[in-house]
Amino acid sequence: MEKNCKSIVWFRRDLRIEDNPALAAAARDGTVLPVFIWCPEEEGQYYPGRVSRWWLKQSLVHLQQSLKTLGADLILIKAQSTLSALLDCISAVGATKVVYNNLYDPISLVRDHNIKQKLVELGLNVQSYNGELLFEPWEVFDDNEHAFRTFNAFWGKCLNMEREPVSHLPPWRLVPAAGMVKNTPIEALGLENESEKSSNALLGRGWKPGWRNADKLFNEFVEHQLLNYSKDRLWVGGNSTSLLSPYLHYGELSVRKLFQCVRMKQIVWKNEQNAVGEESTTLFLKAIGLREYSRYICFNFPFTHERSLLSSLKFFPWDVNQAHFKAWRQGRTGYPLVDAGMRELWATGWIHNKIRVIVSSFSVKFLLLPWQWGMKYFWDTLLDADLESDILGWQYISGSLPDGHELERMDSPQIQGFKFDPEGEYVRQWLPELARVPTEWIHHPWDAPPLVLKSAGVDLGINYPKPIIDVDLARDRLTEAILVMRGNEATARAANTNGTEEVVFDNSDTNVNLDAPKVVAKEKAVCPASSSYDQMVPSMINSKNVILNKKRPKSTEDDRVLKGKSRSCNNSDRVSKMDDDLCSTAESSSSKKQITKSSNSFYVPGNYSSMSRGTPYQVHDSSSDLKYGWQEEIVAEETSSKSGATDLEVTGKQIVNEG
Repeated sequence: MEKNCKSIVWFRRDLRIEDNPALAAAARDGTVLPVFIWCPEEEGQYYPGRVSRWWLKQSLVHLQQSLKTLGADLILIKAQSTLSALLDCISAVGATKVVYNNLYDPISLVRDHNIKQKLVELGLNVQSYNGELLFEPWEVFDDNEHAFRTFNAFWGKCLNMEREPVSHLPPWRLVPAAGMVKNTPIEALGLENESEKSSNALLGRGWKPGWRNADKLFNEFVEHQLLNYSKDRLWVGGNSTSLLSPYLHYGELSVRKLFQCVRMKQIVWKNEQNAVGEESTTLFLKAIGLREYSRYICFNFPFTHERSLLSSLKFFPWDVNQAHFKAWRQGRTGYPLVDAGMRELWATGWIHNKIRVIVSSFSVKFLLLPWQWGMKYFWDTLLDADLESDILGWQYISGSLPDGHELERMDSPQIQGFKFDPEGEYVRQWLPELARVPTEWIHHPWDAPPLVLKSAGVDLGINYPKPIIDVDLARDRLTEAILVMRGNEATARAANTNGTEEVVFDNSDTNVNLDAPKVVAKEKAVCPASSSYDQMVPSMINSKNVILNKKRPKSTEDDRVLKGKSRSCNNSDRVSKMDDDLCSTAESSSSKKQITKSSNSFYVPGNYSSMSRGTPYQVHDSSSDLKYGWQEEIVAEETSSKSGATDLEVTGKQIVNEG
């Protein structure tokens, strides 16, 4: 081990002092220069949304203060290139070592791999550590040394593996590396512009970012809420879950510490024969496991931010209907529980994990909208937006995972409403126009007698929309789409002579075997060649016929009418293996609040959220009757290819091994 060396500690989504392996290693070896580099250009289409950037800003301020008390300043840098910024820091202090904690999303994997290669070529010592997971993704594999493809098998293996206890205590003192590096003021990073500050001020009333606050919140949860977590977590209208997901995303809380503490509670309650406590800890640990699994999936299958994990979904005829997408975003579908959830999301940046499942299922199963659209909207609007977890959640809901929702499954929002919001309190909170509707009609006002609606002040189609689609028609549309998918898949299989079993693989348009036998995690597995547009959201529209415009495209209602007799929707209340726990982040609560060259990939309409570069365009949608929250929508700019675009021709394991 080197002693008395100068180390650059490159902070990313590990904004804490405690159990930070990279920081601990640098502190042991000599002097340190803690650095955070903000490079908007490299974020591409996954530039964080407004509320997520607000959180990052507050967390950086908190970390700066903590490091200063230890003797070192956190250097903030806004740059055009992360590599160039690191090289400037290395030159300024004469550093000989760069340390950082691993990230596992497809964009970070490629960027980190390239940066590490360049630094090693220059003779620098580069070390990366596991500060994000219980186990590195390449450490968990089945008996044949292949990657797991189902959550239960993966998590069962993890629970039986030996885990190292948290040993990286906060350093008592940091010795700063000598040298002059320009420190960018936090305001100059551009994480928050003037137009956003008034809305962001409201976030500070309910949330307190920062690693010390994360630790405090976690301790309060364990002592006062964990015991009844199994019961309370399904209540969508209150403070019923841990609220830890944004802290976990930015690494303000150590997942290993989290796991160990809850695991000890589980053992104690099991010995005390406390069945409620034991069930609660099991479910909470499973939520941690789902977060682990999301990183595992993205590492082993780095195409999952664009394409379904199961090959059959390549043939699904998604309905590219921007009018339906807009109605879903604005909470104007005519289904109260769905609309309440989407309006809460827009107003607060937060929704309960059960509501996330309900609104995403409605988008995919009722409206047949591409799951990539919903995933990108969640990324742009959620306070705890987390790419890997959102990928897992949306692929799970869309039937894209081997153990996800059955593609045929449709859960009625009406039945879900009476199950998770039986008194209608949540709906009334976020849909004031329905506040006086009696409880028996609150989740299906279209069935209420005219006199009831009149006395409640509801005029369907005027101050609250009629259902955007009938349940029976939605069922028929989904059934027809599945038949089309299977027909297209059968045609493709007939042209393929190498097998018939559906498997997980990179289902791009490249010339690959549709029935690749196994997924390899322990060997070098090469994904099909990717274009320089890999990190963009692809397009379902033929690139030759599309003109990107910075203005919102005018949408027209889909006039397609399905033939045949309508069938009744199956309202069976089946519970899938992961449904009650899967969310687009590890934990959630409702109280807080370009086109590519591929002709069949996805284009997310430019009509919402924050921009990845330049000044956002803001428009007010006069058709919306939202009287609270943020009415303006930010029109997405067109994204263009960058000369330094990433190339996903390697798996995560190759990136780690070859670096």
